[in-house]
Formats: sequence, C-alpha cells, structure tokens
Amino acid sequence: MGHIYKILEVVGSSTVSSDDAIRNAIATASVTLKNLGWYEVVEHRGHIENGEIAHFQITVRIGFRLEDSDKTS
Repeated sequence: MGHIYKILEVVGSSTVSSDDAIRNAIATASVTLKNLGWYEVVEHRGHIENGEIAHFQITVRIGFRLEDSDKTS
C-alpha cells in the first residue's frame, strides 16, 4: 500500500525576512505534526509601516505523511 499525505496551510510571520517567516511556520507546525516532507509558498504578503516593511507574512502549504493504521506494512 502507498503512503497517504495531508496538506496543511499555515501563515508564518517575521519582522526579519520572508525566509524567517517560512522557517517560523515550519518550526511551529513541526511541534505538533510528524513526518513533515515538503512545503510550498502560496502567498507572500506583508505589513507596511512608515514606508517600510514591518512584517513579512508568508502562507505556506506543508505536506506530511499520515501514519499507517497497520504498523506491519
């Protein structure tokens, strides 16, 4: 039997960079989810204050493999 995957969409944020926002989203998701396998950037947006970027907000889809109910496979 093949593996089954689930996709979760989350938004990471950071005052430092878009890369940091992605890393924050993945790190937080990995606290409660197992078997994370890949991510995809869906949306890149941010908050502007006084003509400068104040927050990077990145929506990512994170794919993870669901555990088999039958552990003998």
